[in-house]
Amino acid sequence: MELGFTDKVAIVTGGSEGIGKAAAQRMAGEGARVVIVARRQETLDAAAQDIRAATAATEGVVLPVAADVSHPDTADRVVQTALAHFGRVDILVNNAGVSMAKPFEEVSDDDWEYDFDLKVWGAVRLIRRAIPEMRKVGGGRIINVTNLGGRTPGPSSMPTSISRATGIALTKGLSKDLAGDNILVNTVCIGIVKSGQHSRRYDRLKESNPGLTLDEFYAQTAQARGVPLGRIAETEEAGDVIAFLASERASYLTGIAINIDGGTSAVV
Repeated sequence: MELGFTDKVAIVTGGSEGIGKAAAQRMAGEGARVVIVARRQETLDAAAQDIRAATAATEGVVLPVAADVSHPDTADRVVQTALAHFGRVDILVNNAGVSMAKPFEEVSDDDWEYDFDLKVWGAVRLIRRAIPEMRKVGGGRIINVTNLGGRTPGPSSMPTSISRATGIALTKGLSKDLAGDNILVNTVCIGIVKSGQHSRRYDRLKESNPGLTLDEFYAQTAQARGVPLGRIAETEEAGDVIAFLASERASYLTGIAINIDGGTSAVV
């Protein structure tokens, strides 16, 4: 299926590993030029090289930009860099963020501020900066990566469940505001997907349980979380859904939330 990415330019935050890297790789493989954004330059450079190798993309197709989206000046710098190199912006994937989950009374003011600066304000500033550029090219795609907790918050799930709920509401409201500009806005609500933060958790557990394999860790996690499909998602499975939503084939989809969760969520 032709996804229509030729000559399109995508910005993907949290693009150095996991879901963001998988989405960037799929779009690059389909002909898009991609700006991947994350904080660590070394990790970004390695991700860019991996994407080029996997897609046979040339040096200029994947552009790594080291930046912290929680900083107010980052949005302008990232978009200006994309314009300087590629001349346009068609797609924005807001994927930056890590899970922070505590009981309400243990969440400090600093926790709330950091989580919202990274996941909400980071997305808001990038969207605000990207919208005029998308209008210039006749439309665009915005995909906000959120999670299941944003739809059905559980115990000890804050502040992430609240910031992600904000991201879902932002998606719906923007889809109404921007429909007339042919800028489509959707969200994917992530369940459990293999990622760097889960791998790091495995590394910590292995210190006290050296016989534990990564496959066993993921199998145990799927069982503990009650995933009906009985396994943890591969990053490519999430990346493919994001790439589809960013594509021309998703031209009548806006304001929707798609669960990528193996059937875990109690709501559709």
